[in-house]
Amino acid sequence: MAKTRENKTISQFKGALIGGGARPNLFEVELTTLPAGIQWNADSFRYMCKAASLPASNIAAIDVPFRGRIFKVAGDRTFDTWTVTIINDEGFILRTAMEEWMNQISKLENNLGATQPQSYMTNAKVFQLGRGSKTSSEDNTGEKNTVLREYEFVDIFPTNISAIDLSYESSDTIEEFTVEFQVQSFSLAGNGQAD
Repeated sequence: MAKTRENKTISQFKGALIGGGARPNLFEVELTTLPAGIQWNADSFRYMCKAASLPASNIAAIDVPFRGRIFKVAGDRTFDTWTVTIINDEGFILRTAMEEWMNQISKLENNLGATQPQSYMTNAKVFQLGRGSKTSSEDNTGEKNTVLREYEFVDIFPTNISAIDLSYESSDTIEEFTVEFQVQSFSLAGNGQAD
C-alpha cells in the first residue's frame, strides 16, 4: 500500500507564515566604536549602511576511512567574511574612518601597525526588524519596529575596502563601497517574540 501525505493548502501556508515573512530590507547595523583615535559617527553609519548580511558559519566534515567506506565526523567551526555596503556622502567620513582603521592595522608607508588584537578589534550588531511594534497583531501600528533577531559579530576588523569607480558616464547614482570584515565568532539573541 502506497504511503500518502496530507495535501497542504494556501490557507495553511498563510497561517504558517508568521508576521507575513521576514523582510530583507528591514534591518539595522550598529557599529558604535572604532579603535582609539579614529573619528567615527555611529548614527550616520546606521543610516548609510545600505546592505549587510546575517552571519554565515560552517562546520567542516572530517573524513575518517574505515574498511573501504568514509565515516564523516564534525570538525571545527569557521566563520565567513562579513561584508557591508556603505553609501558615501560628500564628507567621506565613513570611508575615511575605515581607511584610518586599516592604516592603524598596517600603515601605508612602512607596513608597521597595531600588534595587540584588542587595539584594533571591535564588535558590531545586526538587527533583523519586523514590520511593526509587535510580531503578530491585527492592530500593528506604532513608531517602532520589533527586533526579531539580534546578531553580535565579535572581534571584527576590516581586511578589504572596495574601490569606488569614477566615470563621466555615471549619472543619477550615489557612490557606495563595501568593507569586508574578519569575524572571530558571533552571538545571537531574540526569537521573534514581542516583549
